[in-house]
Amino acid sequence: MNKALLNALVLIAALAAGPALAQAPNPAAGGAVAEAPAAAAAPQQQAGGIKSQNIFEVKPEASADPNYLQQSNAERAKVQPGNNAPMWRQVGEGVTGYSSLPRAQAPEAGNLIQRFVQYPGSRYTNAGEAWRQVRNDWIIPYGAALLFVMLLAIAIFYFTRGAIGLHGTETGRKIERFTPFERATHWSNAIAFVTLAVSGLVMAFGKFLLLPIIGAALFGWLTYALKTVHNFVGPLFVVTLILMFITFVRDNFPTRMDLKWLAHFGGLFGGKEVPSHRFNAGEKVVFWGGILVLGSIVAGSGLFLDKLLPGFVYTRGEMQIAHMVHAVATLLMMAMIMGHIYIGTLGMKGAFSAMRHGYVDETWAREHHELWYDDIAAGKIPVQRSAEVSGAAPAKTVRVEGSPS
Repeated sequence: MNKALLNALVLIAALAAGPALAQAPNPAAGGAVAEAPAAAAAPQQQAGGIKSQNIFEVKPEASADPNYLQQSNAERAKVQPGNNAPMWRQVGEGVTGYSSLPRAQAPEAGNLIQRFVQYPGSRYTNAGEAWRQVRNDWIIPYGAALLFVMLLAIAIFYFTRGAIGLHGTETGRKIERFTPFERATHWSNAIAFVTLAVSGLVMAFGKFLLLPIIGAALFGWLTYALKTVHNFVGPLFVVTLILMFITFVRDNFPTRMDLKWLAHFGGLFGGKEVPSHRFNAGEKVVFWGGILVLGSIVAGSGLFLDKLLPGFVYTRGEMQIAHMVHAVATLLMMAMIMGHIYIGTLGMKGAFSAMRHGYVDETWAREHHELWYDDIAAGKIPVQRSAEVSGAAPAKTVRVEGSPS
C-alpha cells in the first residue's frame, strides 16, 4: 500500500515539473536559449499526401516569377502544391506524352487532345474542336440549305412546267431501252443510294428535326440502327457503283451534240427537245459528275470511315478529314441525284416505266432521244437487245409489232 502511494506521488511530481523543464534553458546549448521558442512554434509536418498551403502566404508570390508560365509540373508543385496546370496546358496543346504502345500502331496513344490546326471555316484551335466547328457551322446549315433549295426548285418547276409528256400519239410499238441486267444494276444502286441517303440525313439532321418529336430514347435507338445499316450498305453501294460505271459508260461518252443540248438546257423551258443519243447531256453530267467523280469520293471516304482500306492507321485527324470530305461530297451528290430522280419519276412521263419494264414506245424514243431512235431505225442498234425471260424466242417477235419507221 505504501509502495503504491509512493509511486503515485512520484508521477504527480513529474507531471507538474514537465512545463518548467520544457522552458528551462539547456546548459549544453550555450547561447542558443533564444532559439528554443521558435523551434517549439514550428508547425507540425503532415505525414504523406499533398501538403496543404495557403498560396497567399507564399513569399514571393508564385506568379511573380518571370518564368511562371514556363514552369514544369515539378517546379510548380514546389510553390503551389497540387497545382497541375503545366501538365494540363501541355495536354491541351497536344503535346505527346509517354505511351508503351508502338508508335507505328498507335501514333496518338500519348495524346489526350489533338494538336492545333485550322480547317477551312474554323478557328486555329485543336483539331477536334476545329472539326466540330466545320461540321456544325458549315456542313450542317449550308448542306441543309442546299438540299432545301434543290427541293424547292424542283417543286416550283413541277407546279409551273408540269411533267414532260408526248406531243405525238403512241404507236404501240416497243423499243427495248434497258436490258434486265441494266435494270438490275440500276435498281440495286438506287436502293443502296436511297438507304444511305435516308440514314445519313437522319444522323446529320435528325437531332434538329426528329429528336424534339420522338424523344431521346427512340431517337437514340433509331440512329444506332441506321448507323449500323449505313455501315453495312456502304460497301454494297461501292460494288453497285462500279457495276453502274461499267454497264453504262459506253453510251455516256460526250459528243458535239451535247454542247447544243446544254446550251438550250435540252429544251426543258419550252420548245422542242434538243436531239440526243441514248443518253442526253444532262444524263451524262449526272453519270460523269455524280457517278464517277462524286461517287468515287463518297465511296473512297466511306470505305475509309468504315476502316476497310488497307495500309492506314486511322488516326483521329485522318478520320475527321475523311468525314468532312465524305459529308460535302455526299450532299453535292444528293442534290444532283434529286434532279435525276425527279426527271425519272414525276418529271417525264414514261421514264419510270422504261426503267421498271425496260421498254419505251416508239414515239417516246423519237421525241426524247431522236438520234438514238434514228440509229435504231437505220439498223445500227437492234430493237431488242436481250432475249425474253423464257429464252424461247427473242422479244422482237413478242413485244415489237414492227420495225420503227
